[in-house]
Parts: sequence; C-alpha cells; structure tokens
Amino acid sequence: MTLQAFQLACLRGDRELFSQLDVTVHPGEALHVVGNNGTGKTSLLRILAGLALPSEGEVRWAGEDIRNAPMAFRSQLNYFGHLNALKDDLLAWESVVISSAILGKTIRPDEAYSALDLLGVQHIAELPVHALSQGQKKRVALARLPFCSHTPLWLLDEPFAALDELAISHVAGLIGRHLDNNGLVVYTTHQEVALPSGNRRVLDLNAVAACG
Repeated sequence: MTLQAFQLACLRGDRELFSQLDVTVHPGEALHVVGNNGTGKTSLLRILAGLALPSEGEVRWAGEDIRNAPMAFRSQLNYFGHLNALKDDLLAWESVVISSAILGKTIRPDEAYSALDLLGVQHIAELPVHALSQGQKKRVALARLPFCSHTPLWLLDEPFAALDELAISHVAGLIGRHLDNNGLVVYTTHQEVALPSGNRRVLDLNAVAACG
C-alpha cells in the first residue's frame, strides 16, 4: 500500500501555504516534513489524515481517494497530532488501553503500565489525565505506539517534542521497527533525531512554497 498526494494546495485565510504538492510514500519509508513555522507542516499532516480538506488536489491510499472510503482509510491510520486526544476523567493507564482499543488493538492493563514505564511515566499510571502536566499527557498519548503496528500508516506531528533523551530513543526505535515491518511514517520534528532503520526522505515545505 502507498500514500500518494496529487497536486495538493492549502490555504490559510487568504494566504497559500503550499501548492502543486506531489509526494508518494511507500512501505518501509519515512517522510520527514520540514519547513519554517507557518509553511503548513501540521496542515499537511491533517490533510493526509483526512481531517482537513485541501483547497486543491487529492490524497490516495492504495490508489483510492481517501474521501471515497473514509472509514476504511481511518482503520489503517494512526494519527498523532498536537492535541493529545485524552479524556480528562480517565486514569493514565486507562487512556492507553482505550486509545489502543479505538485503533483496533485490545491490550491488558499490565501492557499499558509497561508502555508508560518505557516512556518514564509509570509513576503517574494511576493519576487522572486532568492532573497531568502537558509533557506527561504527551507521553501517555505516545504510549499507544507499541500497539499500533497493525495500522500501516503513522502520521506523527512533533512526536519527539518535550521528551528526554531516553524517551526520544524509545520512540525512534518504535518508528524504526514499524518501518522494518513495511509500515509508512510521515512525521514532523524540529529536533535532529536519527531513526535506527528504514528509508528516510525529506520534504521541505520551504522549497514547495518557493516553487508555488
């Protein structure tokens, strides 16, 4: 399966962020989207996820326009955005269990605890989400990644932000294993993070804007 964008354009108000964007991501590939603030990195990921519509162009998954079968496409997708999408009244470990279930994977509480431990936050497993800091919430949201291998397409917006070196290494390792299993990853990051494996390419939105 491949992810393809054809002649994508994105407007924010009256300003065009990018246009005539063509890109294809194959199994085993990671596409690192870079660009200055305001060039449309998050907007592009939201368009690729089907959460926003492009002003022009289309996104295809396995050759099919994602707008033609949105539910089937979402079942293949793991989207990690700026908003952590956590319920405030759930405990941290419950959030990992439920977010994994939403993505089609049933896990045990001890598996959720282990995932939180690997991100350095097992000590907050029994705390409600509303009591957590933003950094802790981010780690709770990331703790679902080990259980998302069945979703081939990962779209990750700043997954390494606010993580320490050990947590960054862990998340990079999860991405690398996903690529080794023929997964596809599109991600943004302002940090220099080396993925342990997989074929990494760069899409520079500064250059796309300059050509648009």
